[in-house]
Formats: sequence, structure tokens, C-alpha cells
Amino acid sequence: MSASIIAIDAMGGDFGPHCIVPASIACLAEYPSLHLVLVGQPSLIEPLIARYPHVDRARLRVEPAAEIIAMDERPAQALRGKPDSSMRVALGLVRDGRAQACVSAGNTGALMALSRYVLKTLPGIDRPAMVSAIPTEAGSCQLLDLGANVDCSAEHLYQFAVMGAVAAEVLGVARPRVALLNVGTEEIKGNQQVKLAANLLQQAQGLNYIGFVEGDGLYRGEADVVVCDGFVGNILLKSSEGLAGMIGQRIEAQFRSGLGARLIGLLARPLLRRLRQELAPAQHNGASFLGLQGIVIKSHGAAGPEGFKSAIRRALAEIEENLPQRLHGRLGEHLL
Repeated sequence: MSASIIAIDAMGGDFGPHCIVPASIACLAEYPSLHLVLVGQPSLIEPLIARYPHVDRARLRVEPAAEIIAMDERPAQALRGKPDSSMRVALGLVRDGRAQACVSAGNTGALMALSRYVLKTLPGIDRPAMVSAIPTEAGSCQLLDLGANVDCSAEHLYQFAVMGAVAAEVLGVARPRVALLNVGTEEIKGNQQVKLAANLLQQAQGLNYIGFVEGDGLYRGEADVVVCDGFVGNILLKSSEGLAGMIGQRIEAQFRSGLGARLIGLLARPLLRRLRQELAPAQHNGASFLGLQGIVIKSHGAAGPEGFKSAIRRALAEIEENLPQRLHGRLGEHLL
């Protein structure tokens, strides 16, 4: 198996190298063909690596970058004012062919702006979109955009739908069902952008557009690709994570409420453990920036080591599927 090289923004996220270094080293142990480049300040990264004396340094190196982009920093400042940021240097490694993907838990707006500037978008794509697999009753669906584009035109939503459909096909879904997230399934429902996007998608050749889907229909698995603007998508994603956590806590509290409940809880523990693993946000962490001339994965800023490992795994999967090149080859069939 050929080596896969991933550039890691080691300074990004809420926890920086203290989370990212152990997650990276764990992934190296899990995938023998994986090579990682940790980008950031060596004085902070190297002492953390030194805690793992058996790590294969032939597959792990540090690329210096003096600057850090803060989580609340404006994208324009990150773009113009920090040429030696860990995020920008990591993206530069992908652009120069020294890495096949970039993973960052840093500032989403800055990552979007820098990715567009450094890597450029695929022909016919105005803006990249963040996409991730959301668990449903039927398995999962691809949801985009998850927060990279708060304000979207109908044309942007159309492009997101095309990219999501092609990505789902690449990932093995035959003739994926594409839907627009809306406040109702009737044609008269929705804002102007959604209605205009629906008109564009109804005219599209080769797309299996099935119309509108509501939030509950998403989780029932009524579509394989669900499209919305980044404002709605991010709220949906964060609300889903919070709801899953709250339900888990409520169930555990009920099982501690009495002797009988504790006994039932002991019997149900294996099932609950498996359910928690399937629905845990860490298992689904890592959103892809579709539409770029390179692979960029955004990890949740608050993700711990397990969550960041999931983001690295997503980057590996997209490298193996050669996603940007295959996406580029198919977009011309669908774009207006």
C-alpha cells in the first residue's frame, strides 16, 4: 500500500497540540502506511512527541510555523496578516504536493478563506461547502453546508447539491437521492433562495432530485444528500449533538434512579454502549471542504483526541478515493 501524507494544523482548535499530538500518534499506530506532518511551533510540539519514545519519526515530522490563527480571528486578518500561520503552511504543503490532505480544528472562516486562496476551487464551483455524514435510521446522509457559507444564493445551493450527489456516488451510493432542507415539503414553502434552488434542481439532468425534506425526514433517511445554507446546517448539526448528549444523560439518570432501574441498566449496558458509540459526535467528526483542488478536513474545534482521529480517518478515506480528482471529472456532467 502506498504511503498517505497528511499535513496537520497542530496549533488549531480549543486544545491545540495537547489534543492533536496524541491523536496523530494514535493514528500512526493504527495505519502503518500513514505519514503525518505536524505544522506549528516546534517548541510546543516536540516535548509532547517526546512522551512517546517508540513513535516512528520516519513517519512523523514537524514543519515550523511561527504564527497561530485565533479561534475568534477575522478571516480577512488571517488571510492578509499571518503568512506564517500553521493553518496556511499546512495548506501550502498540499498545494505544493508535499502532502495529500490537510486537517485542521482551527477557525472555520479562516480555514475557508485560506483554502480558497491557497488551493483554489474546482472549475465551475464558486464556493466550497462543508459536508459530513449524519447518522440516520437508514444509515447516513451527506449534509451540506455545515457552516462555511452562512449566506448562500440559489446557484450556490445548486452547486452544493451537485457536489454532494457526486461525492455520495464516489462513496458508493448508487443514484443518491438529493433533497433541499426546508420548513415543509410543499412547493409553496420556504424562502426565496430555496424556491429558486428547487427550480434549478428540477431542471438538472442526471440528478436524482426528490424535492424538499424536513428536519425529521433527514433523520428518517428520506434522502442521501441534504442541502442547506451554512447558517441552518451548523445550527442543525450542533443541535443534534446537544440532543444526543442530553438523551444519553437522561437515560443514564433513569438507570440510576432505583434498584430495579439499576438492574435493568446492567442488562442494557452493552446495547447502550454500542448505541453511544454509533451516535457519539467524536465518531462522526470531520467535515470535508468539497469543491477545492485539494483535500481539506475541518475538525470540530472542541474535539478531543478521539474526535480528531476521526477527522484524520476521513482525510485518509478521501485520499484513497481520490475525491477531488473524481469530483472534478464528474462535475461537468451536472453544472449549469
